[in-house]
Amino acid sequence: MKKVLVFAMIMLLVAAGICSAATKLKLGTTVNEQDSFQVAAEKFKALVEERTGGAYVIEIYPNGSLGGESDMLDSMTMDMLDMGIITSGPFVNFAPMMGVLDMPFLFANNAEAYKVLDGEIGQELLDTLEAAGLKGLAYAERGFRNVTNSVRPVNNAEDLKGLKLRVMENEVYTATFRALGVNATPMQWADALTAMQQNTIEGEENPINVIFSYGLWDYNQKYVTLDRHSYSTAIITMSLEAYKRLDPETQKIFKQAAQEAAEHERQWVADQEAGQLRAIKEHGVQVVENPDVESFRSAVQSVYSAYPKYKDTIARIQALLAK
Repeated sequence: MKKVLVFAMIMLLVAAGICSAATKLKLGTTVNEQDSFQVAAEKFKALVEERTGGAYVIEIYPNGSLGGESDMLDSMTMDMLDMGIITSGPFVNFAPMMGVLDMPFLFANNAEAYKVLDGEIGQELLDTLEAAGLKGLAYAERGFRNVTNSVRPVNNAEDLKGLKLRVMENEVYTATFRALGVNATPMQWADALTAMQQNTIEGEENPINVIFSYGLWDYNQKYVTLDRHSYSTAIITMSLEAYKRLDPETQKIFKQAAQEAAEHERQWVADQEAGQLRAIKEHGVQVVENPDVESFRSAVQSVYSAYPKYKDTIARIQALLAK
């Protein structure tokens, strides 16, 4: 009996040793557990843990518990945070060429975006992050962005003029909305929620998934306009130093798991969108589904002229999409 007990204790100690040997990596997001980023994070976690045999454990920290998106990127550049799923907006502040993906009306639909992002151009842009100490693993999706506000229905570009809207902390987004006559106010998402509650801003712009998952009707957002002014990615990002600590085979596992998680999340977004839009309407939000998009396009052409550094990449994107 004593031998059995001793053996059992040894096995427990061995098991504990195996568990303690697992490398734990923190992955942060600023979103809640109902958001598509959480879907991507959970899929990525499951794939990595399964394919590394539990040698790597991904700990997910939602709700901005590790800071805002710019804060988390800063932490990753300093190797103080392992990973994050970050909306495309702040990346231009770390790698200027990433801003090309934020240009207004660059993509007509999701298929066009995926063709660029999952190909050579998308990879080249991710590679520019390394100079800032970041490793872009894959493009998940935030989606096509739409305007919400508390003041009036927006049917065309003229209706936007004078509205005070939150935009991401990104110079391209700021330039786009200023070209539309908006009082564009860059701020982090958590601050935007408070500002909408307090009526210090009148609206914001985000995909349907965000409008729904945050219940923006509870933040005084009475009107939504499906103008789809830009397609926003969500990059599964790693500290470059943390990535370099992985052996080559594990690096491949992380990259493949990130791509699969991104594609899984994209499909989830597509599957959910119609029901989410219906629920938004059921909460009393007035949705303008067919605004005068050409009026928006015309108003933002000056943004393309303002960024000549993106001209060649935009030309490559357009040539690829024309094939």
